[in-house]
Amino acid sequence: MSQSLNDLIQSSAVPVFVDFWAEWCGPCKMVAPAVKQLAEEFKGRLTVVKVNVDKQPAAAAQFQVQGIPALMLFEKGKLVWRTAGALSYQQIRAEVVKVLGG
Repeated sequence: MSQSLNDLIQSSAVPVFVDFWAEWCGPCKMVAPAVKQLAEEFKGRLTVVKVNVDKQPAAAAQFQVQGIPALMLFEKGKLVWRTAGALSYQQIRAEVVKVLGG
């Protein structure tokens, strides 16, 4: 990714959903299909970014990721929701809908 994550979050015209994950993380693998489904359902209305914490440790540190999966939602450059751990698609979608308005 040539553009930094922070630059993307700050410049995006639509909300940005970030999934901090790692290959070895079981709960990350559980949440991955939900994140993919989110990207497909809200295409054009939401930017979905997956950040591998092993390959991008500086990004994980910048966003104070303590546990993974760490899911964050940014709107207009500001953090509006964050959680750690595997959630169901319905739980994640409910948070996104709050920001997108349905």
